[in-house]
Amino acid sequence: MTLSVALGPDTQEGTRTGTEASTDSLTAPDIPWNLVIWNDPVNLMSYVSYVFQSYFGYSESKANKLMMEVHKKGRSIVAHGSKEQVERHAVAMHGFGLWATVERATGGNGGSSKNSGKSGGSGQGKGKRG
Repeated sequence: MTLSVALGPDTQEGTRTGTEASTDSLTAPDIPWNLVIWNDPVNLMSYVSYVFQSYFGYSESKANKLMMEVHKKGRSIVAHGSKEQVERHAVAMHGFGLWATVERATGGNGGSSKNSGKSGGSGQGKGKRG
């Protein structure tokens, strides 16, 4: 038995014969990735919201919602996209002084569970930091 698989432009075409089990893993370029912004004790909440508005073009209400998620939950997924896009966003966020990481999107739960219990930390004072 011969099995041919048509793949995308970034992958190699392959042909398998018989009942050979595949140990190869294909990396689809369009698997979504998340940009995560983490809470930190340095940046003001208003600044974080400003960055979301000015860089991503989010409305004030959306930027404030994401900022509050960062503040209260310790992190927020603020953008999705290809790995390259999200990595560019992460570099930009670092340029703004925000703590940003890139993670592979997992279907349904909006991100990984690592540090999901992280909340605040020192230096937050009266809710003025985000």
